[in-house]
Amino acid sequence: QVQLVESGGGLVQAGGSLRLSCAASGRTFAYAMGWFRQAPGKEREFVAAISWTGVSIYYADFVKGRFTISRDNAKNTVYLQMNSLKPEDTAVYYCAADRDSLRVAVQIYEYDYWGQGTQVTVSS
Repeated sequence: QVQLVESGGGLVQAGGSLRLSCAASGRTFAYAMGWFRQAPGKEREFVAAISWTGVSIYYADFVKGRFTISRDNAKNTVYLQMNSLKPEDTAVYYCAADRDSLRVAVQIYEYDYWGQGTQVTVSS
């Protein structure tokens, strides 16, 4: 089992930045990691993913150029740097772990473990 804990969410004005962290514990073997988000009344959607090695990275179109995913395997932590935030980025952000370490998956069902989420609110 792997436990994932997100942190770094909060309230920020439009145009501002936040850095989310996701710390993994437990059986932290090699996992690819992803970030998803879910806004009120909407389905959970893919944001970004990174392979175990960090060589493969993929972003949803709506965050390209604004968000950056990275990881520090020595710390079992993955990050999501969010810049130029918009009110429509308001959502609960979740990190997830994929046992297929080399791929960058975009579908919810492809991930094996999930964190509890952290709220990001962007005011206009």
